[in-house]
Amino acid sequence: MTKPESKKSGVAAGKSVGEQVNNGSVDPACPDQSTAIKAKVMKQTSRENLHRRNTECEVYDDGTNTFFWRAHTVTVLFILTCALVYVTLLEETPQDTAYNTKRGIVASILVFLCFGVTQAKDGPFTRPHPAYWRFWLCVTVVYELFLIFILFQTVHDGRQFMKYIDPKLGVPLPERDYGGNCLIYDPGNTTDPFHNIWDKMDGFVPAHFLGWYIKTLMIRDWWMCMIISVMFEFLEYSLEHQLPNFSECWWDHWIMDVLVCNGLGIYCGMKTLAWLSMKPYQWQGLWNIPTYKGKIKRIAFQFTPYSWVKFEWKPASNLRRWLAVLGIIFMFLLAELNTFYLKFVLWMPPEHYLVLLRLVFFVNVGGVAMREIYDFMDDPKFHKKLGQQAWLVSAITVTEFLIVVKYDPHTIMLPIPSLIIQCWFLGILLILIWTVWRFFIRDITLRYKETRRRKQEAPADWDRPLGNGSTAAPSGRSKLNGSSETLRQRKS
Repeated sequence: MTKPESKKSGVAAGKSVGEQVNNGSVDPACPDQSTAIKAKVMKQTSRENLHRRNTECEVYDDGTNTFFWRAHTVTVLFILTCALVYVTLLEETPQDTAYNTKRGIVASILVFLCFGVTQAKDGPFTRPHPAYWRFWLCVTVVYELFLIFILFQTVHDGRQFMKYIDPKLGVPLPERDYGGNCLIYDPGNTTDPFHNIWDKMDGFVPAHFLGWYIKTLMIRDWWMCMIISVMFEFLEYSLEHQLPNFSECWWDHWIMDVLVCNGLGIYCGMKTLAWLSMKPYQWQGLWNIPTYKGKIKRIAFQFTPYSWVKFEWKPASNLRRWLAVLGIIFMFLLAELNTFYLKFVLWMPPEHYLVLLRLVFFVNVGGVAMREIYDFMDDPKFHKKLGQQAWLVSAITVTEFLIVVKYDPHTIMLPIPSLIIQCWFLGILLILIWTVWRFFIRDITLRYKETRRRKQEAPADWDRPLGNGSTAAPSGRSKLNGSSETLRQRKS
């Protein structure tokens, strides 16, 4: 994985040097200039290759191509054709219009999934099988089309359409307040003074832990995970006047969520990342392994990554990466808010299976999207466009938010308390001030100091005596070519 990219970088570097020579920017008669430029390009290429070697693990693969890994396009087409022939010729079509409509939509989706699994473009992940990730890419397209359909309906029709999926939906949800009595120790309850803590121990506690464990595996950075975790708690404080779900006790926000559930999930995720970065990636065909223990171990490792890339986001390195990291954090927070607001505007109870399916969906597509975003940020010369999964996930997040805005604008437009507005305004202002200082004022200051230092060093270089005792006069030529006096000395 690393070697082909290194070869491409080296070829591109050599090609650029050759183009400069042919275009006249490098004089072929001046070998010193050409050699210096080649050395500079090779130094830059070696630096890029060193960075890739530091972030990517070496992979050994014996190249075994078994039946499991071969393309089965003809087999899938034959099975699909047989199924359609059976439905057409041997099965009697029911006279129920609603049932036929549902079955026709499901059959259309299945045909599209069969096409995508066999013909879609592969992404960055290949384990346990590339077809698995092609399947989730097609599911992403289907989900985005479903959201677009819901977006173009009226509020009443959209909510009642959910009854076609589950007849229990389409009913307003009862309001529930998660705050209430916030005493950790309640002396008034002699039977169980800690009843408030036990009441919070529901199914969402392991869900929080598992969710942040998987998010850590996606983001692969401790600081970004903690920032997103803390920022979401601030969002819950800020929006509890809109959704009753956000009204929680202070210890539920900062102790149970941030420290216990989220913090423990992030810690376990970072430990898993450390193990994955140290794990050797040596792959053999199953039939090439002599022992049964080795075969079982090989089957288990089939569900681990084929290779590993350590994410180094480096948000403060340049303005482009800084804005990209801010955009990633913003999209993560927006996707988290959509989980609660979609349930509210589409009248889906929190324990409904559609809510769980949406979370499973994002678990499977989020990791691919983050890898594609990182590749697009880290190596824009090789990855010239944003990945397909990242593009679709971004579109889905925006579409979900637009559905929330359309279906319940009254809740979204509820006036925010002035104290919360002032806090958010101060935070955004500090981010803007730091951005201007770090990427504009500081860089201009450093460039000015560097230019001033070079000007102070330049007279000392001009007064340096040559071999015959004369001094070198300043010239308009670059340091690479040297002064005219130096060239005459070289010729003599």
